[in-house]
Amino acid sequence: MLDYRFIKDNLEAVKANIAARNMKADADAVVALFDRRTALVTSLQVLQTKRNDNAKSMKGKLSDDERKRLIDEGKAIKDDIARAEAELAQAEAELETAGRQIPNMAHPEAPVGKEDKDNTEVARFGEPKKFSFEAKDHVQLGEELDLIDFEAGTKVSGTKFYYLKNEAVFLEQALVMYGLNTLRKHGFTPFITPDVAKEEILYGIGFNPRGSESNIYTIEEEGTCLVATAEITLGGYHKDEILPKERLPLKYCGISHCFRREAGAAGQFSKGLYRVHQFTKLEMFVYCTPEESDRIHEELRKIEEEIFVGLGLPFRVVDTCTGDLGAPAYRKWDLEAWMPGRNGGEWGEVTSTSNCTDFQSRRLNVRYKDDDGKNRYVHMLNGTAIAISRALVAVLENYQEADGTIRIPEALVPLCGFDRIQPKK
Repeated sequence: MLDYRFIKDNLEAVKANIAARNMKADADAVVALFDRRTALVTSLQVLQTKRNDNAKSMKGKLSDDERKRLIDEGKAIKDDIARAEAELAQAEAELETAGRQIPNMAHPEAPVGKEDKDNTEVARFGEPKKFSFEAKDHVQLGEELDLIDFEAGTKVSGTKFYYLKNEAVFLEQALVMYGLNTLRKHGFTPFITPDVAKEEILYGIGFNPRGSESNIYTIEEEGTCLVATAEITLGGYHKDEILPKERLPLKYCGISHCFRREAGAAGQFSKGLYRVHQFTKLEMFVYCTPEESDRIHEELRKIEEEIFVGLGLPFRVVDTCTGDLGAPAYRKWDLEAWMPGRNGGEWGEVTSTSNCTDFQSRRLNVRYKDDDGKNRYVHMLNGTAIAISRALVAVLENYQEADGTIRIPEALVPLCGFDRIQPKK
């Protein structure tokens, strides 16, 4: 959430940012509610001063008539304070509701656009592989090599659920360990996080747990949700805390299952593992000072690049446009791997990393004590190390051979225990 004073002082820039993000939010209403709350706070303070003065007057030597007058006056002031407090509470609730609709400001260099086609390619690693045979997609490969069972997943759990089998199980575990070993080298503290979080944590991170547009599975009558990413649980880890500055930056990574409804058109028509309701992900999360966040954002991107270069996969990096950022992100980089079986061959997102500045920390009340002794909000950043389902798509499709086998990337061979997936006899 943006600071209300910042919205008031930069109203036109905030409104332009909302438009650039192709979002609906009423910045004028936020300013009006902020001014109303300020006026109500002032009125309440005046009444509280009157109450204190009235109480002091009661301590002197008074006649019965004077005491009765002060008692009646005190009761009236008490009633006025109760009404003012109720009015202020309502105004604060309305202000918070309106304020939470305002997205974070976008980085000045973020490309302006409405959707992912407006993202800007900034780097490319490797080139799309050219096959001497007709490449298969991962769905066909998974069925022929008995690695993925979508039919049983649909029968047992519903559409967009699946079973991983045989070598695919070892491949998933190898990808997790490969990612963990990389992040350990970079000083990250590893976690296995809960798969459930309170709705207040999701609101703080910037997810909408309920409503027709929500991508979240809610647990009825529990006030909790299944997490869509470990960003939620790692971001909520220090809620309502003041962190010592000398401990910053805090670099965490978390393994979790991720549950997503994928209710939109993109989820409805994506084939196979690319958009599913459940998958495993290794997530990076950093708490840092404002002065460090741009540099650390670049570091997270370089770690993602290191991971996919190590897997020998062709990929590109894109600077995400304003309309595709999502409300919390100030700037976001996406890594898109080449997927030969995706619509005849195209780039598909495999990771992203976002600098959310203090947008989430204001909502979750995560601060640090600065050198001048003042409490300031930390900056919070997140980045996907490996989303296993999409990494599997890229590995299976890029490493397929003409004889129907799939080679294992060299970095994963020691972790898998085999170097090739063979057809079953």
